[in-house]
Amino acid sequence: MDTPVQSPRRVERVLTGVATSDGAGVKLTRLLTQDLQQRLDPFLMLDNFASDDPDDYGAGFPNHPHRGFETVTYMISGRMRHRDSAGHEGLLQNGGVQWMTAGRGLIHSEMPEQEEGVMEGFQLWLNLPGRDKMREPWYRDIQSAEIPEVQTPEGVTARVIAGESHGVKGSVQRETTQPLYLDLHFGATGQRFEQPLPAQHNAFVCVYRGSVEVVGGDGAATAVARGRMAILANDGDGVVLRSAGNEPARALLIAGNPLREPIAQYGPFVMNTRQQLLEAVEDFNNGRLA
Repeated sequence: MDTPVQSPRRVERVLTGVATSDGAGVKLTRLLTQDLQQRLDPFLMLDNFASDDPDDYGAGFPNHPHRGFETVTYMISGRMRHRDSAGHEGLLQNGGVQWMTAGRGLIHSEMPEQEEGVMEGFQLWLNLPGRDKMREPWYRDIQSAEIPEVQTPEGVTARVIAGESHGVKGSVQRETTQPLYLDLHFGATGQRFEQPLPAQHNAFVCVYRGSVEVVGGDGAATAVARGRMAILANDGDGVVLRSAGNEPARALLIAGNPLREPIAQYGPFVMNTRQQLLEAVEDFNNGRLA
């Protein structure tokens, strides 16, 4: 059992995502934008896609390269096929996770396998330490039934995608960035969830159903509505969340150990220096990615 939180973190600020498109025109909301990369190190980006209009997602994400980081795609609803130049292939579907380490580089596609219905999910970009940016690519499909879950005494269900919560270890562990990735399901209004966090770890909460409150050390609560992201201050030993409103709530709690390394990004390449970016572009242009 985790140690109870004695000094809950407060909310530093609440953000609204930026509407944009990616791939072949897939409409999405960018919650973690490039200007937040240093503040939320080791995380580089968080996108949310959610639509029941095939025109918003049908064209998918055709072949494109990556180098220097990891992608974590969590499918809430829908079906998407992954293929990459390292020979990996998998079907991402309801409740499942695709964890891909681009490492030294690969080319992949993510294409919908549905022509109607809701397509909803998140993609998180997790940075790699400089020493690992040129490692071999790695890939894992984690189906919904494989994701460990824990239910707290108050009735909150936590799906532990990465890290550990209430004594339950997640599907993926990373020694350096130590990511925590929880999908929290709240029922009745007022249900509480506590999660210890190391003081140096950067953390944020993203609400995608209902409304959640972040309860600070003084008992004051900050409401985070659906579609908003709250950055948590690094001023406590954990986070306390409480469901609010008149409907069940769902939220992602994401935290990690900052790398505190230079971040050099050019589109789908994330390295430490400009020279490394130039090398990545040259390797891609000359067909040297995996």
